Amino acid sequence: MILCCGEALIDMLPREIPAEGPGFLPVAGGAVFNTAVALGRLGAPTAFFSGLSEDMFGDMLVAALDAADVDHSACARLQNPTTLAFVQIVDGNAQYAFFDENSAGRMLTEDHLPRLDENMRALVFGAISLIAEPCGSTYEALLTREHANRLVYLDPNIRPGFVTDVAAYRARLERMIAMSDIVKISDEDIAWLAANRASSDLISEWLNAGASIVLETRGASGAVAHRSNETVEQAGVATTVVDTVGAGDTFNAGFLAGLSEAGKLEKHAIADLDETILQSALALGVRAAAITVSRAGANPPWRNEIA
Repeated sequence: MILCCGEALIDMLPREIPAEGPGFLPVAGGAVFNTAVALGRLGAPTAFFSGLSEDMFGDMLVAALDAADVDHSACARLQNPTTLAFVQIVDGNAQYAFFDENSAGRMLTEDHLPRLDENMRALVFGAISLIAEPCGSTYEALLTREHANRLVYLDPNIRPGFVTDVAAYRARLERMIAMSDIVKISDEDIAWLAANRASSDLISEWLNAGASIVLETRGASGAVAHRSNETVEQAGVATTVVDTVGAGDTFNAGFLAGLSEAGKLEKHAIADLDETILQSALALGVRAAAITVSRAGANPPWRNEIA
């Protein structure tokens, strides 16, 4: 089973209301939440860990997890409100304004950490849940506690406008990357992380620090898997882009579902993963993401939608 650890929130998607003007549609979302739902829809045994509000939006999130057959029994239900993320689409790309103060997701502490059994083979971390406190420290503590025995997948999914302490955030990412088996970055992520350094130098540094695979997504151009001894590329899939909400999250799910289907969702199996299996997992991630961007919002595909 794959445990996705991170934020769940409500995306307020822009909509034009007839005879009224612009408005917003509340939709269940959050980067790590989207990955959990996408994994469930792709048929991979999946669980989710976060702080979920007891308010009406929290109930929406639980209903979405149930619909995707995602186990949410590890989640802490809190009286704090649900995080809201107002979305603006600019040239097909999503930009966000977060309302997160004192939210259920943000106020998750180490007292809420679940005990994991041997069936939990992989952990997924990332996105805004690693920025705010106390939840950022909580997720880092879980990764630190479990990384020696479980496969760790990290997608920083950086939102620069949400980062208030850049030095502290960079330091946390460096610590967590050093404990991760698979690191996934978008072209925007690596530009922010590399600053004035060459992206290839940064990727090499992560591989030398212990990561077995660094996945680099390149939008319409597909994705690349970097390993210490090779680079494996997967071309993009032609599609009509409606918006990019949930694209990277769905790629994460597709790649991990590919590993799960191949029986390689194990820490010891990643270091010397067969190139054919790696290529197949990349392809599933790219195909799944292409379907997500072809429709509005984070609406990942079901397994039977992918050839």
